[in-house]
Amino acid sequence: MIQQTFYSTNAARPELGVSPLSWVNEVLLDLGGDTRPEQCLHEASQAGYQGVEMSRILPRSAEALLPLLNQHQLRLISGWYDGFLTERSVEAELQAVHQHASLLSHCGAKVMVYGECGWMAERALDIPLSQRRLLPADRLAAYADRLSRFAAQLYARYGLRLAYHHHLMMVAETWDEIARLLNACSSEVGLLLDTGHAFAAGFSYQQLIERFPERICHIHLKDVRRDRLQQARAGEMTFNEAVLAGLFCAPGEGDLDFAPLARFIAASGYSGWLVVEAEQDPAKAPPLATVTRAHHYVTRHILPQESLA
Repeated sequence: MIQQTFYSTNAARPELGVSPLSWVNEVLLDLGGDTRPEQCLHEASQAGYQGVEMSRILPRSAEALLPLLNQHQLRLISGWYDGFLTERSVEAELQAVHQHASLLSHCGAKVMVYGECGWMAERALDIPLSQRRLLPADRLAAYADRLSRFAAQLYARYGLRLAYHHHLMMVAETWDEIARLLNACSSEVGLLLDTGHAFAAGFSYQQLIERFPERICHIHLKDVRRDRLQQARAGEMTFNEAVLAGLFCAPGEGDLDFAPLARFIAASGYSGWLVVEAEQDPAKAPPLATVTRAHHYVTRHILPQESLA
């Protein structure tokens, strides 16, 4: 049996990871399309990170992935899953998630990022941001029930906590949508706090910290350029166009205030992962330099020094 080597052993400390999105885009296939996994992992380790999230460029079997991670002294943090519980049953979703959840579990991950891809408009990332398809209010209770039962089974079967990703163009984008959904869900449904998606959706991520601190089990650190956001909204850009225009950037390079997050981490004893994640064109934002700057910023301004592993 292949086993993961764990390089950070203090479970009470937050850990800092990075998403391969700085090297290769998961949707816009020409962005970083020729990137080799070895380059991504080598540079992530070189920049000082402890782990990475799953990516299309990484092997999809534990037998292939774990030796590669171990070679670079990295851990598998988590991985995005395309969920469709707005449309299909818990049983069907559990069948669909099995291979992905098994891989995450075998590689030592403790959370699974859940992105609701059901009830989206056709080619949702390629239509104007203002034309997002909204989930009808009368469907919320049933959706929350399925999500809650799925989350309970995900943990029971794979030891993974569901980290729900609020996201532009998906059914939980705005503050009101996220709050209504989480209030309707059981405690098994955890929250992925994404600083950039909150700001881009028009509210402060601090609202999530204040209302749902006990649900936060995963954190994505991305920044937003306010002027690009205004241009995207005013110009009726699509999500993908906004990404290409530089909407998102690494922490410290946009207009977000990360002080509330730093206070939350210091006061709450948060011990999960913080993941630097920003969809950018690697030709315009060279990955190694970008994630190295981000690592310096996070360790100086967000993570208390005594908490670092």
